[in-house]
Amino acid sequence: MLDQGAVDRVFHALADPSRRAMVERLSRGPASVKELAAPLSMSLAAVVQHVQVLEQSGVIRTEKVGRVRSCRLDPAGLNVAERWIADRRALWERRLDRLGDLLAGPESPPEPRVPDTTEEDT
Repeated sequence: MLDQGAVDRVFHALADPSRRAMVERLSRGPASVKELAAPLSMSLAAVVQHVQVLEQSGVIRTEKVGRVRSCRLDPAGLNVAERWIADRRALWERRLDRLGDLLAGPESPPEPRVPDTTEEDT
Protein backbone atom coordinates (compact mmCIF):
# COMPACT_ATOMS: atom_id res chain seq x y z
CA MET A 1 0.00 0.00 0.00
CA LEU A 2 1.35 3.38 -0.98
CA ASP A 3 1.79 6.14 1.57
CA GLN A 4 -0.76 8.73 0.41
CA GLY A 5 1.34 11.53 1.92
CA ALA A 6 4.33 10.48 -0.19
CA VAL A 7 2.15 10.36 -3.32
CA ASP A 8 0.82 13.84 -2.58
CA ARG A 9 4.33 15.25 -2.04
CA VAL A 10 5.66 13.80 -5.30
CA PHE A 11 2.74 15.05 -7.40
CA HIS A 12 2.89 18.46 -5.70
CA ALA A 13 6.61 18.66 -6.50
CA LEU A 14 6.05 17.67 -10.13
CA ALA A 15 3.09 20.04 -10.57
CA ASP A 16 5.36 23.04 -11.09
CA PRO A 17 6.87 23.50 -14.58
CA SER A 18 10.16 24.86 -13.21
CA ARG A 19 10.59 21.83 -10.98
CA ARG A 20 9.75 19.51 -13.87
CA ALA A 21 12.44 21.29 -15.91
CA MET A 22 14.92 20.66 -13.09
CA VAL A 23 13.96 16.97 -12.97
CA GLU A 24 14.35 16.79 -16.74
CA ARG A 25 17.84 18.29 -16.47
CA LEU A 26 18.77 15.91 -13.64
CA SER A 27 17.66 12.94 -15.75
CA ARG A 28 20.84 13.57 -17.76
CA GLY A 29 23.01 13.42 -14.62
CA PRO A 30 23.83 15.31 -11.42
CA ALA A 31 23.99 19.11 -11.47
CA SER A 32 24.73 21.94 -9.09
CA VAL A 33 21.97 24.29 -7.99
CA LYS A 34 23.67 26.99 -10.05
CA GLU A 35 23.53 24.77 -13.15
CA LEU A 36 19.84 24.09 -12.51
CA ALA A 37 19.21 27.83 -12.19
CA ALA A 38 20.99 28.82 -15.43
CA PRO A 39 18.12 28.25 -17.90
CA LEU A 40 15.42 29.52 -15.53
CA SER A 41 14.31 33.13 -15.25
CA MET A 42 14.28 33.30 -11.46
CA SER A 43 16.63 34.14 -8.64
CA LEU A 44 19.01 31.62 -7.17
CA ALA A 45 17.06 31.86 -3.90
CA ALA A 46 13.86 30.83 -5.72
CA VAL A 47 15.68 27.89 -7.33
CA VAL A 48 16.90 26.79 -3.88
CA GLN A 49 13.28 26.79 -2.65
CA HIS A 50 12.24 24.62 -5.61
CA VAL A 51 15.15 22.27 -4.91
CA GLN A 52 13.98 21.98 -1.29
CA VAL A 53 10.47 20.99 -2.43
CA LEU A 54 11.93 18.34 -4.75
CA GLU A 55 14.16 17.04 -1.98
CA GLN A 56 11.36 16.94 0.61
CA SER A 57 9.23 14.96 -1.84
CA GLY A 58 12.01 12.39 -2.27
CA VAL A 59 12.39 13.07 -6.00
CA ILE A 60 15.96 14.32 -5.65
CA ARG A 61 18.83 14.09 -3.18
CA THR A 62 21.32 16.88 -2.55
CA GLU A 63 24.82 16.92 -1.18
CA LYS A 64 26.85 19.96 -0.20
CA VAL A 65 30.60 19.89 -0.74
CA GLY A 66 32.19 23.17 0.26
CA ARG A 67 30.02 25.91 -1.20
CA VAL A 68 28.52 23.78 -3.98
CA ARG A 69 25.24 21.92 -3.51
CA SER A 70 24.92 19.07 -6.01
CA CYS A 71 21.59 17.50 -6.90
CA ARG A 72 20.76 14.10 -8.34
CA LEU A 73 17.56 12.20 -9.03
CA ASP A 74 16.43 9.65 -6.48
CA PRO A 75 14.64 6.87 -8.41
CA ALA A 76 12.75 5.78 -5.27
CA GLY A 77 10.92 9.12 -5.22
CA LEU A 78 9.78 8.81 -8.81
CA ASN A 79 8.82 5.17 -8.22
CA VAL A 80 6.07 6.43 -5.88
CA ALA A 81 4.41 8.24 -8.80
CA GLU A 82 5.03 5.33 -11.14
CA ARG A 83 3.39 2.84 -8.74
CA TRP A 84 0.39 5.13 -8.18
CA ILE A 85 -0.13 5.47 -11.95
CA ALA A 86 0.34 1.71 -12.49
CA ASP A 87 -2.26 0.96 -9.81
CA ARG A 88 -4.76 3.28 -11.50
CA ARG A 89 -4.02 1.75 -14.91
CA ALA A 90 -4.59 -1.79 -13.58
CA LEU A 91 -7.88 -0.73 -11.98
CA TRP A 92 -9.15 0.83 -15.21
CA GLU A 93 -8.03 -2.14 -17.28
CA ARG A 94 -10.01 -4.51 -15.02
CA ARG A 95 -13.04 -2.24 -15.28
CA LEU A 96 -12.77 -2.06 -19.06
CA ASP A 97 -12.40 -5.84 -19.26
CA ARG A 98 -15.60 -6.27 -17.24
CA LEU A 99 -17.37 -3.72 -19.45
CA GLY A 100 -16.21 -5.61 -22.53
CA ASP A 101 -17.60 -8.82 -21.07
CA LEU A 102 -20.94 -7.14 -20.36
CA LEU A 103 -21.13 -5.66 -23.85
CA ALA A 104 -20.30 -9.02 -25.44
CA GLY A 105 -23.54 -10.38 -24.01
CA PRO A 106 -24.26 -13.63 -22.28
CA GLU A 107 -22.09 -16.48 -23.36
CA SER A 108 -23.66 -19.74 -24.36
CA PRO A 109 -23.34 -22.30 -21.55
CA PRO A 110 -20.47 -24.70 -22.00
CA GLU A 111 -21.38 -28.05 -23.49
CA PRO A 112 -21.32 -30.93 -21.02
CA ARG A 113 -18.14 -32.93 -21.19
CA VAL A 114 -18.60 -36.51 -22.31
CA PRO A 115 -16.04 -38.97 -20.98
CA ASP A 116 -13.75 -40.39 -23.61
CA THR A 117 -14.68 -44.07 -24.06
CA THR A 118 -12.08 -44.84 -26.68
CA GLU A 119 -9.32 -45.47 -24.16
CA GLU A 120 -8.70 -49.11 -23.35
CA ASP A 121 -8.02 -50.37 -19.87
CA THR A 122 -4.56 -51.80 -19.62
